[in-house]
Amino acid sequence: MKTRRELLDEFVDRLRFAAGSELESVLLYGSAAQDGFHETYSDVNLLCTLKTLTRENLAKIAGPVQWWSTEHGEHPPLIFTTQELQRSADVFAIELLDIKTSHKVLFGEDVVRNINVPLNLHRVELEHELRTLLLKLRNHYLFAHGDEAGLRAVLARSVSGALTLLRHGVFAIDGRMPASNREALPRAAQLFGFPELAIETVVGLRHSADEESVPNNLTRIYENYVSAIMGAIDRIDQLAPTEQWQRVR
Repeated sequence: MKTRRELLDEFVDRLRFAAGSELESVLLYGSAAQDGFHETYSDVNLLCTLKTLTRENLAKIAGPVQWWSTEHGEHPPLIFTTQELQRSADVFAIELLDIKTSHKVLFGEDVVRNINVPLNLHRVELEHELRTLLLKLRNHYLFAHGDEAGLRAVLARSVSGALTLLRHGVFAIDGRMPASNREALPRAAQLFGFPELAIETVVGLRHSADEESVPNNLTRIYENYVSAIMGAIDRIDQLAPTEQWQRVR
């Protein structure tokens, strides 16, 4: 049985064969691009750029993408032209800053190296994403009420994204991007006034070998987790400079 690394190499080969000269780059980013790649828990996030994104070119790569995502259950790649990618930095500030911080070029050019991410808009997107996460967690609780296994799954799925946002919260205030989510957590807890355990416990749910087990204190875990997110939102709203929110032209 092939490892995820081997499947990734095969996927890139399939893209290259299918797209030919239209394929400009394939980048791996996120936890899988770091030394701490985990075969089970690391998300394999990919960014692909093509010279042109016509219907015909999308049809060329449809087969490999379906093979990668449908047959093997991996996230489909983000598909851009290089120009689109450059012009998207204002609305995808968090995502592109993350990609710039941690990525590996699997094929072609390093298309994110020279992208300028507007940090004033990073601050706006950060609060938007944190508030969206909070709303989703509340809605999930409503629908999972009485279904503890369902609530456990919701918490486990959400915590990776929450950690990423907390890391960006630290960056918004300190001006330095922590090297990893794990490194960011102690500083985030200090800045935003929540105990590290509020997040660590949810991380433990994600990494538990027994995915069906439900802790006796699950509702308290949920409560502390949501409280930590709320604290981060409030402190970022107070501490991050608001006079720089305007769009820079």
